[in-house]
Amino acid sequence: MKLSRLALAVALLPVSSLYAIADNNEDALKLSSTVITANRTVESRKDSTAAVTVFTREDIDRLQPVNVADLLSRVPGVQIQQSGGRGSQTGVFIRGTSTARSIVLVDGVRVGSVTAGGANGALEHLNIDQIERIEVLRGARSAMYGSDAIGGVIQIFTRRGSSEGIQGRVRAAAGNKGVWERSAGVSGGNQDTRFNLSANLDERKGFDRTNKSFDSDADRDAYRNKSVSLSFSHAFNEQFRVGVNALDQRGKTEADNPAGSGWPIAVGTQEYTEFTASSASTFLEFQATEKWSSRLELGHSEDKLSMYNKLSSPSLLRDINSYRDSAVWLNTLRLHEQHTLRAGVDYLNEKVRTDKNTTYEEDSRWNQAAFIQHSYKGDVFGTELGLRHDKNQQFGNRNTWNAAFILPVGQANELSLSYSEGFRAGSLSDSYGPASWGANPNLKAEKSKSYELQWRSQLTDGISLETSLYHTEIRDMIVYVSDPVTWVGGMENVDKARINGLETSLQHEIFGANGALNLSFVDSRDQESGHQNPRIAKRTLSYDLDKQLGAFGVGGTWRMASSSFNDVNNKQEIAGFGTMDLRGSWQATQDLGLDLRLANIFDKKYSRALYSYDGKNYGYREDRFTVLLGATWTPNL
Repeated sequence: MKLSRLALAVALLPVSSLYAIADNNEDALKLSSTVITANRTVESRKDSTAAVTVFTREDIDRLQPVNVADLLSRVPGVQIQQSGGRGSQTGVFIRGTSTARSIVLVDGVRVGSVTAGGANGALEHLNIDQIERIEVLRGARSAMYGSDAIGGVIQIFTRRGSSEGIQGRVRAAAGNKGVWERSAGVSGGNQDTRFNLSANLDERKGFDRTNKSFDSDADRDAYRNKSVSLSFSHAFNEQFRVGVNALDQRGKTEADNPAGSGWPIAVGTQEYTEFTASSASTFLEFQATEKWSSRLELGHSEDKLSMYNKLSSPSLLRDINSYRDSAVWLNTLRLHEQHTLRAGVDYLNEKVRTDKNTTYEEDSRWNQAAFIQHSYKGDVFGTELGLRHDKNQQFGNRNTWNAAFILPVGQANELSLSYSEGFRAGSLSDSYGPASWGANPNLKAEKSKSYELQWRSQLTDGISLETSLYHTEIRDMIVYVSDPVTWVGGMENVDKARINGLETSLQHEIFGANGALNLSFVDSRDQESGHQNPRIAKRTLSYDLDKQLGAFGVGGTWRMASSSFNDVNNKQEIAGFGTMDLRGSWQATQDLGLDLRLANIFDKKYSRALYSYDGKNYGYREDRFTVLLGATWTPNL
């Protein structure tokens, strides 16, 4: 079945049939009209109450992003912070919250560092060619996902096979600054079985990430990433399906450390990090009755970092390894065509293993949870009500809930009013890390409340508009408090944050060109001081415009961000910036395609984060003008 025919069939079928096709055959991952992350099951996007942005593989190939961070920067309400280009430390700020207050999932499994918390360490190494689909849910979703889902949830699905035979895939690309990208894969299957096996090698000589530092830092900061992914699923019959997904990425990234990060190295640094980021999951789906379906998921993820300095002895500075084991049992009851009940249990165990010089008071923590959610979709109105109970080894019991009311306005408009609660348990480093890091075992969990008014409108056949107005309050925020003279301090529950925001997404198709305009206004402040929260710009804008001209495709991306502050006292200003990218593609033959990307064509010099050196503040260098030319061969085998 061709994908276009499938999309048409899904649009015309009732909701019950949508589940039968998409959920059982994984075709939903290839459709922009479905969403999975909002309620952990496949549903039509028009039936979801959450604000969600979806990128399919088709979108990724068209937009030609440099990496995952580049793709996410197009999402309204999402801001990316990097410390010097590809492979550097990357954080994601969703709706004015810090990176530790969002969740990143790969095929349903939490990834990232359990010591840093949240999305830290999860985004910088994900290879864009290994990805089938990305969903970005904006807003609190703790009733479904538990701790950390205050800002939102990002779910990444690895490459999947299709039901149309076997196809190979070979790609090679080269660019300035010593960039080489190579990948190969094979995928395919039939209506019962799907598989994909992919391998990538990404190398780049890079550039000097700091403007000023020790002489030993004045060199190119290279990056190398080799990755492999596997996906397999099989349906034994119409009622029973199993599958497994695995992703392994490992390599080396070089970094400038201008201030030494506290290390007593007078001559400077030549630091590099060897990393491993991997995840694996398996699932079992069972359609017990016409109305009851059940899904069991087991997952494991690892995030390993070994940090070195060539100029010190011994060269190994630190080893920090994170591990997560998870299990989810989700049951979906379609009580009626308009009523759906979801209920399940959730288990998560986090562990950390470090070198002998880094001691944790406690090196593991478990969390048990049960959740239930009811959805009603009627002709006059719709509702959603969810409740979750978490039992955490450190923080004890926690209840969170969310509610939404949906009101259709005519045939082409919909108004949604929602309330959601969230909490964040903090990281293992916050509570149990070395005393020199300021760890505090008496920390309380952060708590949040969010209110949102969402408007969706199909203005014409080719123009749609989604707008959200939201307000979030966070209490007992976990922050590092230090003495202004001695700089000695620790983690405390002291801050309160107030976040107000407006985000708009306009999708249009005019004269055969497809465009996406995303605009965001966010005011994220500490309630007591009134200061703007660090590294969060008040205004961001992105605009993508693409047009297909037969076998040729052309497009461009324009992005802007206003100024922000690097520190809590709002003394260190990060200047705003704007960049322009251009891209083109040519399907030379049925099997061979060529693509060209010109990024930051005006060679804009800009920074997303600052560092202090020799009593002054400097910005980490982000990538300036880059060129990448690639060729992709996709033969049928």
